[in-house]
Amino acid sequence: MRILILLTVSSVLGAQTPGAASGGAAPAPKGSAQNGKKIFESYGCYQCHGHAGQGGAGARIAPRPIPFAAFSRYVRQPAGEMPPYTAKVVSEQELTDIYAFLQSIPQPPAATSIALLN
Repeated sequence: MRILILLTVSSVLGAQTPGAASGGAAPAPKGSAQNGKKIFESYGCYQCHGHAGQGGAGARIAPRPIPFAAFSRYVRQPAGEMPPYTAKVVSEQELTDIYAFLQSIPQPPAATSIALLN
């Protein structure tokens, strides 16, 4: 729960940063979403974050993941229950690919577009 709160606050604060609203945030490095999905699955990230980053025991991390710099910092030095994934465990390229995968996850449909809910 603390991770979810921390990531939510971090995401909200990042969105409220003047540079972030105008596109001033540093762009994420280019990665391979296809390879990122394989890494996400093979390292077991899905066990806490769900197969589509939707959350569960861990925080919701997709769609619209937090900015890459914050994501990388948190993965390397988490503040909650998540174990740290140092560069010895997950390389920078692998982390970039995982982030590309999270960015590739589409938004769910609006509730108003689901007939069963209306």
